[in-house]
Amino acid sequence: MSTTTFSASGVPILHHEAKEQPAVEVHENEAYLDLVTSHVESTIGPVTNVFHELLSDHVHLDILFVAPTPERNYHTLVTCGMGLLPMTVPNGAEDFRYAELMLCLPPDWSLSDESFRQEEHYWPIRALKTLARLPHEYNTWLYAAHTIPNGNPAEPYAPTTKLSGMMVSIPSTVEPLQDFFTLSVSAEQAVHFFGLIPLYKEEMDFSLKHGAEELYGKIKNAGVTELVQPSRKNVCKKWFGLF
Repeated sequence: MSTTTFSASGVPILHHEAKEQPAVEVHENEAYLDLVTSHVESTIGPVTNVFHELLSDHVHLDILFVAPTPERNYHTLVTCGMGLLPMTVPNGAEDFRYAELMLCLPPDWSLSDESFRQEEHYWPIRALKTLARLPHEYNTWLYAAHTIPNGNPAEPYAPTTKLSGMMVSIPSTVEPLQDFFTLSVSAEQAVHFFGLIPLYKEEMDFSLKHGAEELYGKIKNAGVTELVQPSRKNVCKKWFGLF
């Protein structure tokens, strides 16, 4: 379960308690995988690989990989499986019960099975899978402007980066956005594809103090997107200690 408190700026903070029920193993839904794959290929590009889960709980989560091209010079990773189950949304947000997540990696990012044994290469995939499973584990939801720290207190994802959390966002690396953002599975199920923007602790602290809109303005002005940059400039570093 999750409970909600509010920061000084009114930003909702989700607190996730220990799971009350044991995980139930689930299996891949091939029809849904085919549907999401077709959607990604028609809006982004050919899916060159699928990172299948061997064992799953709550939802079976695969990761679809789209290789870099001259026009999109980065890997694009999209979850497949999160949108099979509805999230627990507040009143008025029923149209956003179903979601998938995506982020991008630099073209030289190592994606081999061997490199995935090292957290410096695997952490973006782990973050995608962890956050895609989170709403179903804790009966909550993810939506644009939500920030999620990597642990409590937030810790860097890997020894090679100080990034330690994510902001859910409307994707900015896919055009036209309207074609990609929504996949109509049925009359009752519209799946929305959100991006993940890796954040530093100071940026998450800034969001809690000044609001997610203020933070998003700063990172947008700095050209920060869902493309992972492990050593990018911290747009709120000058604010450290000044909250």
